Amino acid sequence: MRILKYMIGGAVAGAAAAYFFGYDYLFSGISKTYLKGRSSAHIDDGNLFPSNPIAAKSPKRWEEDPEYNKKQLPKILVDNLKRSKTASFVVIKNGKILHEQYWDGYNQLSQTNSFSMAKAVTVMLLGKALEEGLINNIDEKLSDFYTEFKEKTFGNDVTLKNLAQMESGLDWDENYNNPFLPNAKAYYGKSLVKAVFPRSFKEKPGTRFEYQSGTTQLLGFALKKALKQPLASYLSEKFWTPLGMEQNAKWSTDDYGMEKTYCCIHSNTRDFAKLGLLFLNDGKAGDQQILNTDFIEQMRTPTEKSENIYGMGLWINHDNPIKHYYFLGLQGQYIIMVPEHNMVIVKTGSYANSPKNDRGRPDQVKFLVNETAQLFQ
Repeated sequence: MRILKYMIGGAVAGAAAAYFFGYDYLFSGISKTYLKGRSSAHIDDGNLFPSNPIAAKSPKRWEEDPEYNKKQLPKILVDNLKRSKTASFVVIKNGKILHEQYWDGYNQLSQTNSFSMAKAVTVMLLGKALEEGLINNIDEKLSDFYTEFKEKTFGNDVTLKNLAQMESGLDWDENYNNPFLPNAKAYYGKSLVKAVFPRSFKEKPGTRFEYQSGTTQLLGFALKKALKQPLASYLSEKFWTPLGMEQNAKWSTDDYGMEKTYCCIHSNTRDFAKLGLLFLNDGKAGDQQILNTDFIEQMRTPTEKSENIYGMGLWINHDNPIKHYYFLGLQGQYIIMVPEHNMVIVKTGSYANSPKNDRGRPDQVKFLVNETAQLFQ
């Protein structure tokens, strides 16, 4: 009986300490992972968090290519996809859906977590806000939107462009495995303000490229202040509806309605593919210019500080014989644009151990581009 009392007392003391030191989000993380038989965030997390709706008001189904699903994927490609716990694999060529395949119970209607593919979507919203004059220019400062950053060392120097290019100088450890680091607090915590705003800046903005979720979340906060509406509704109005997305989607938020702009748009693979086609078509959907070509080009132009692997929200590979650029999300979420083949490749899944041996770029992306381009020449 005494041992039980000590155990209960220890648990209560531990819980109190967690709340006191700001780690109360750990309880949310445990309930949403380990108690569900998982060890980390998952592509099916959509119902675990509050969210804002992204409405699809004018659905338009993909036109199927005459060769739609007539060609089997080679064994080397199928083995790679299965080994990496792929949920979906879709290929668009010349604006038509050419191949789609699903595994492990997923299908055309399955909505999965974009993870960090949402970073590129956030930058797209920045481009649209600039185009509409809601933000004057990309060199506006973060402190123009939130004056509290003027008090931080280097905080008054951070521009929206620094945030879009991952050159903010923010003190943020992009670690997905350590529950005591800021990514976990942003994902499982109740308040994104509490997760991000207290962070300091460790160096002058524009000095160095460093990929960070916190940097894109700061961009999201600036956008929210400029748009004066939920980012999800602006995304619906400016992209989801004019692109003819087939399904409503949703964007996970904190408990105060702020979208997790570094992450967490829950949609289906066919609709993700339409985002890729927008880039292949230089910002146009049919005859309508959805996002101006100059901003599209800025997003997919590699920066010097990133050593030519990152633009604004997009990863880039011009080293490969078949050049490509892509949206990238945790656990192998990709929207890949292959201009010379007029092709979009989308892959979703839940593979936690995808190797990234090419300066942070997943080995699998290059493999998928080369194999798919060869198959569907």
